[in-house]
Amino acid sequence: MSAEDLEKYEAEMELQLYREYRDVVGLFTHVVETERRFYLTNDVDLKVRAAENGEVFFEVTMHDAWVWDMYRPARFVKNVRVVTFKDVNIEELAKSDLELPDENGKPGFSG
Repeated sequence: MSAEDLEKYEAEMELQLYREYRDVVGLFTHVVETERRFYLTNDVDLKVRAAENGEVFFEVTMHDAWVWDMYRPARFVKNVRVVTFKDVNIEELAKSDLELPDENGKPGFSG
């Protein structure tokens, strides 16, 4: 497989992932971003913890989530637990956030 073939494959996988995201985003109320992943979920819990050395870390628990990861065979996961020392961003999606352009860039989907 050439480098060009690999790039084409990855571009196709990313487009397929975006299409799946566009199809499922309307099912969820929250976006959760960590340093490694992007999740959609309706059930998220964030706990701020302190390690024995005094460092602060975050424990994020989600149930029935969708994960943005083009290398996973199944992106729907029943339970997710993330422990990280990095930033965590949790946003509640407004219905206006769910209005995505169609494949031609025109407004069309409104979850």
